[in-house]
Formats: sequence, structure tokens, C-alpha cells
Amino acid sequence: MDKNNSYADFSAAGSNPVVNDSEKLLNEIYVDLFLNRLQRLHRIEQLREFIDQALDERNEEAFYKYVEELIELQDSLN
Repeated sequence: MDKNNSYADFSAAGSNPVVNDSEKLLNEIYVDLFLNRLQRLHRIEQLREFIDQALDERNEEAFYKYVEELIELQDSLN
């Protein structure tokens, strides 16, 4: 290998823009899926707290509302 080549020249010679674009797209998809799952898990924890509060306050309407949303979220995770 010629010692006059820079690191940038060496890296550019081996790079494939199509693969990089594909990798970027996959990474974006994985990050989006991960963040969506975290949001749903966080909402599930919130709903459990709301359900406990509704039970403490004997608020039947709120209890059923939160339980229904909780069931839907848990089903979406499976």
C-alpha cells in the first residue's frame, strides 16, 4: 500500500453509498420501532397508576376508561 494515501482516501475506496443508505434506513426504522415501544411501555405504566388512582377514588367511569386503553396497548405489544 502506498504510504501517501490518506485515511480519507482509504475509507472512500471501500465505501458503498447504496449500502450506507440502506443501513441508514434500517437504523432509522429500528430507532423508530424502539422509541414507539418505549412510549407504549411508558403509557402502560401511566395507565396502571391512573387505574390505581381511580380505584382509590372509587371512580368507576375513569377505571373502565383506563382499563380499556391498557388492554388495547398490551394487545398491541404482543
